Amino acid sequence: MASILTYVFLVLGLVLLVKGADFFVDGSSSIAQKLKVPSLIIGLTIVAFGTSSPEAAVSIIAATNGQNSIALGNVVGSNLFNLLAVIGICAIIKPIQIEKSIIAKEYPFSMLATAALVVMSVDFYLNEGDTNLLSRSDGILLLLFFGVFLYSVLSSALVSIKNAPAETVTPKYTMGKAVLFSLGGLAAIIFGGDLVVDSATAIALSFGISETLVGLTIVAVGTSLPELVTSIVAAKKGESDMAVGNVVGSNIFNILFVLAASSAISPIGVNQENIMDLIILAAVTILVYIFCITNRKVSRAEGIIMTLLYAAYMVYIIMR
Repeated sequence: MASILTYVFLVLGLVLLVKGADFFVDGSSSIAQKLKVPSLIIGLTIVAFGTSSPEAAVSIIAATNGQNSIALGNVVGSNLFNLLAVIGICAIIKPIQIEKSIIAKEYPFSMLATAALVVMSVDFYLNEGDTNLLSRSDGILLLLFFGVFLYSVLSSALVSIKNAPAETVTPKYTMGKAVLFSLGGLAAIIFGGDLVVDSATAIALSFGISETLVGLTIVAVGTSLPELVTSIVAAKKGESDMAVGNVVGSNIFNILFVLAASSAISPIGVNQENIMDLIILAAVTILVYIFCITNRKVSRAEGIIMTLLYAAYMVYIIMR
């Protein structure tokens, strides 16, 4: 059995996640208001990249240690969780209104990144290669796509600042406090997520659950807890732009930076199970986009469907 201290760390981790997300969203919102940048852009960049730091750490460290096969599963699992569970749960709590920019620009870019990843992963079928491999050149190409994405978002930010009205909503915090709260909140989210994953894994193993199953479920979901908690808090605070931007930006960051950097460090072999997961990710990406463009919102009913689909996927990988 796990020690009492393990359960204490689990509770502490959950508290840090929730309170950290609270401070992080408020701080990021204040920064957006101070700079006269839309919450959507802050969600696509600062919030998305910050909440994706656990995935980046796990994948890039694994790649430098030559254990790069974990990187692909980590990114695909995290992106599926973001699309189905994070957006789904947020929509159940409060239907999400989708900005025109997300439908016209950012989400299509996310679909393009997913399509590029699928194409690059099936060398055996497309190029008659010996194996399916994400090569160093694939990684470098994806990193170039990431540069294009950053340029597009930053250009939009500059236009927003230029066209912003003289008077906007008064920010909750001063710039100094907003930056401090954002950094402190992000640190609490990452540290809290780490505590939750470690303690939940220890508790699961103490009950005889296999390490493989723990890795596919607790660890995969655990590294995405920052996105989940941050998006839920943002949605409840009426910052639906930030909630959706967080998910879309995080998914783009996971493919075009995390996975790209990992494969640039050390090529990643792609097996048949990975290909099936990639096909599922591509299908889910299209399905969620259809939900987003229907009346430009994700309803509670659609949120329930998405959450149930994620539960079905979890059952599938456990059975597999």
